[in-house]
Amino acid sequence: MNLQPPRELYRQLSFISYYFHWGLEDVLELPHLERERFCREISRINREANSQEKNVFDA
Repeated sequence: MNLQPPRELYRQLSFISYYFHWGLEDVLELPHLERERFCREISRINREANSQEKNVFDA
């Protein structure tokens, strides 16, 4: 079994908890690869959302 460094684990836990509003237990139950996938997807969504220029006249 390959363990994550504590700093990386806390980073992932904080990141997912912040964006999904999930509790610590819920995030800890995720397998490592699934946590990494969620972090990548959240980051991708944020990049796409932040790169779009918004027109103040659009509703």
